[in-house]
Amino acid sequence: MSDSSGKTRITRFIAQIFTLILLFSGFSSKASDNSGASFDPGKMITEHISDAHDWHLWGHTHIPLPVILYTDKGFEVFSSNQFRNHDTHAFQDYAGKHYTYRLEDEKIHVVSNGEVDHNFQGTLLDVSITKNVLTIFIVSAIMVFVFLSVAGTYKKRIGMAPKGIQSFVEPIIIFIRDDLAKPAIGKKYEKFMPYLLSVFFFIWIANLLGLVPVLPGGANLTGNIAVTLTLAVITFIITTINGNKHYWGHIFAMPGVPPWVLIILTPIEILGMFLRPFVLMIRLFANISAGHIIALAFFSLIFIFGKGGESVGAGMGVGVASWLFTVFMMCLELLVAFLQAYVFTLLSAVYFGAAVEEGHHHEEHHAEHAH
Repeated sequence: MSDSSGKTRITRFIAQIFTLILLFSGFSSKASDNSGASFDPGKMITEHISDAHDWHLWGHTHIPLPVILYTDKGFEVFSSNQFRNHDTHAFQDYAGKHYTYRLEDEKIHVVSNGEVDHNFQGTLLDVSITKNVLTIFIVSAIMVFVFLSVAGTYKKRIGMAPKGIQSFVEPIIIFIRDDLAKPAIGKKYEKFMPYLLSVFFFIWIANLLGLVPVLPGGANLTGNIAVTLTLAVITFIITTINGNKHYWGHIFAMPGVPPWVLIILTPIEILGMFLRPFVLMIRLFANISAGHIIALAFFSLIFIFGKGGESVGAGMGVGVASWLFTVFMMCLELLVAFLQAYVFTLLSAVYFGAAVEEGHHHEEHHAEHAH
């Protein structure tokens, strides 16, 4: 009797979930139909993976974020909620001409007489606190809290077993030190540990927050190419600054290679210096963005086949499959979140190791052959 009642409750629970999904699908589709526009999955996916000047919660509910513009007259600060009126925040240039700002595709434009003024000669630099910028602050705050807490625990519990957050973080730190930094860099690994730990936890926490559908999650931070570019440039700068004589010698004049071959090889080696950070940037950006796009594409099938509640059978069938695939993708993304942080950190360590590697192994090899 208890088994049958339990199964009945589970069946009812699953039915309620799918009913809510279908109702939500029909509501959203009908709402769009009333406005004269059908559901556009491409637009929906693009909006979810792109940066924004506000934080979407549900339906038409948003949290406005501060818009900060640097113009010829200094900084201008106002709420992104003003963009709900299409044009907003009127201003004058030095000649007395009237302008307003408009937000289109998350880019701020100067508008004159109702049209975007492409000939505007003034200064307009957008340094707003966008969704991704706020997420960077949130991730940084989490990292500071975790690291300070762990450091404080180490000071209080010297020589004692790990406890609390320390017991979770310490194995990861040891893993990065012993399995990434030491094998890839060698004896000079300690110099690079602060950066390797910082970039690993930053990417990992950002990836995990991106899987959380509600505030403070939902931002596609590491799926933003500007963010991955910045991380890759930092790795490139550290590699370049720490490059020793042996490293630069192999790039500009590889030992044991005939001079005529260097004419071809040296440009390739120089190009490789810039290709390494490029690969770091594209790998992280593409993998994280692809995961979000696939999950959202599966979810969009509910709205497409549901047709605003007109095709309940198709919506129900596709809804079940779509929900299962979406859950599977979300579970897979938990692995990808860690894996991409690991790969970025590992490749950075490999590049650092190549920059600080000494040439004695090469010289000993040649000495052995000479004997």
